[in-house]
Amino acid sequence: MIHVYPGHKRFQSNHGWLQSYFSFSFAEYFDRNNMHFGPLRVFNDDIIAPQRGFGAHPHQEMEIVTVVLKGQLEHHDNLGNHRIISFGEVQRMTAGTGIVHSEMNPSATEEVNLLQLWFLPEARGLTPSYEQVSYDIQKMKNRLLPIVSKTQAGNEVAYIHQDITMYLSNLESNQHVTFQQQEGRRIYLFVIEGEITLNDETILHRRDAARITNTPILHITAKADSQFMLIDLP
Repeated sequence: MIHVYPGHKRFQSNHGWLQSYFSFSFAEYFDRNNMHFGPLRVFNDDIIAPQRGFGAHPHQEMEIVTVVLKGQLEHHDNLGNHRIISFGEVQRMTAGTGIVHSEMNPSATEEVNLLQLWFLPEARGLTPSYEQVSYDIQKMKNRLLPIVSKTQAGNEVAYIHQDITMYLSNLESNQHVTFQQQEGRRIYLFVIEGEITLNDETILHRRDAARITNTPILHITAKADSQFMLIDLP
C-alpha cells in the first residue's frame, strides 16, 4: 500500500530565523496518530538563516542523521567533534546514553537547507558517537546510492545502529529505477525536487512523501528531473 503525504500539508513552524516543516510529531506539533513510521521518528525539513542555529542542547537514545541540501552546517559536540557538513556529505550521531551538540549556519550570507531524521535505535544505552562521511554525487545519477546503512556501511556509507538503509537518487526525466526489499518491510520515500511516479500509478511532487507497506517491488519513474530519498525500514 502507498499512502501519500503531500508536502504542503506538513506542519510548518516559523521562528523567523528558522523555517521548519515537520513530517511527524515534533516540538509544538503533536498528533498521536502521526508519531512514527517503523523506527523513523522524526523527518524535519529545516531552513536556517545565516549565522543562526541551535545552541548546545542534549539528546539521548536516538540515532540522528543530517543531510544538507544547500549551504553548510557547523557541528560541535561534547565528544570533541567540530565539523562542517555540506551537500555530498552525511552526518550520523548516536545520542545513546547522552550527547550535547550545537548546529549553526556558519555563512554570513547564505541560508542552509537540511533534512534531519531521527531513528529509534536497535538498543538502549549505546555509547555516544559521531560519524561524517562523503559520498560521490555523480553516483546518484539514475540509481539509488546508499548513504547510511547498518548492512552496507563503508567508506562512503555511514553506519547506523538500526536495520535501515537510506538512499539518495538523482533521476533524470523519463528514467526509472526499481527497488526491491523483503516481504514485511517498509519504505519511506521523500521527493526533494521534481516529480516521480510510483508503480505507474501514484504521482509525487516536490516535498511530497509516501509511506509504503506490503509493496516489496517499487518501480520509480521520473516525470521530470528529480531528486529523492528512499529509506528501507523494518
